[in-house]
Amino acid sequence: MVDRLAPILPGSYLGILGGGQLGRMFTQAAQAMGYKVCVLDPDLDSPAGSIAEKFIHAQYTDLVALKEMASLCASVSTEFENVPAQALDELESLGVFVAPRSSCVSLAQNRVAEKKFLATWKVETNIGPVPHCVIEREADVEHAPVELFPAILKTARMGYDGKGQMNLDTVNDLLAAWNEFGRVPCVLEKRMDLDFEVSALVVRGYDDAVVAYPVSQNIHRNGILHTSTVPAPSLKPLQEKKIIEAAKALICKIDYVGVLCIEFFILKNGDIVANEIAPRPHNSGHFTMDACVSSQFEQQVRSMARLPLGDTRLLAPVSMLNLLGDLWFEGSEDLAKEPAWDKVLSHPDAKLHLYGKTVPRMGRKMGHVNCLGESINQARQNCAAVASELGIEP
Repeated sequence: MVDRLAPILPGSYLGILGGGQLGRMFTQAAQAMGYKVCVLDPDLDSPAGSIAEKFIHAQYTDLVALKEMASLCASVSTEFENVPAQALDELESLGVFVAPRSSCVSLAQNRVAEKKFLATWKVETNIGPVPHCVIEREADVEHAPVELFPAILKTARMGYDGKGQMNLDTVNDLLAAWNEFGRVPCVLEKRMDLDFEVSALVVRGYDDAVVAYPVSQNIHRNGILHTSTVPAPSLKPLQEKKIIEAAKALICKIDYVGVLCIEFFILKNGDIVANEIAPRPHNSGHFTMDACVSSQFEQQVRSMARLPLGDTRLLAPVSMLNLLGDLWFEGSEDLAKEPAWDKVLSHPDAKLHLYGKTVPRMGRKMGHVNCLGESINQARQNCAAVASELGIEP
């Protein structure tokens, strides 16, 4: 009988559902530690599938494909939260160690469930969700609290990077917006008096050990992450302590194994509210690849393989710059041109990471640059200089 608590040692296969950039960086981390990787993804041209030892080209709910993955892999994880929960359940029923489990992933798949959970979490941590209400039927539209406006209407499922969201100024805008979303279940959130945004990255091992990275301060543009800076320049020490303690409480409360990201809003009055949960390594955690003892992807490997977790210590201040497909197009979406990476790398503190995507598109995440420095200001200046080289407004 297999000991389900024994470590899964290098040489074994680890599985990842999803072949995007997060799956690719996980694959690279796993391979660096001596593991082989099996990727399952419906996209034949997936960035992770192109470098994995085994690529299964299939839908996530394909039972034959899941059985093939289970026969090969001792442990499986997911690179994005919208993988069907039944795929994770099927793998677990086949004897695979699944981290995180479907119950944890399902929580982040539905904003209604997520908000309900965050409201209960507030009792323990004194950090709760943004004031909100659920819109599921026309009566909910008619009785939406006026005090929530101006507001943001978000679809309960499948929204990310600014998709499935609409800003509303008054209650009179709500019905038309809900109709535009096809009358699917939504969450109506009050638009907060935001000072800045941060995210906490925490990791929990199979043995209940929990570690946290320094909190990152994030800037978004058009709903997509633009930069993440660590240490968070505007965050007070007591605020960071409260956020990290709350994040550690949350990951234990849901019995989560793996890397988890929680996004927070810091309001102008100093209050902290929780925005959303991402049950996977996160874009705002890419700084860990060059600025920390252990990257978030190495931690995902460690947690999946039931190994001790790594050190999360920050080795140098860092500012991460996202690279979108827009960079490949100079005023025309018809002709793609490779950006001047030589100019980027003329900055010795810049660490370039490209995701192996063969087709650039406007708004598509194509890579990132980690810009290190001896101080926060220097890291930010280095980031601004790299952005300038690429024609990105810093």
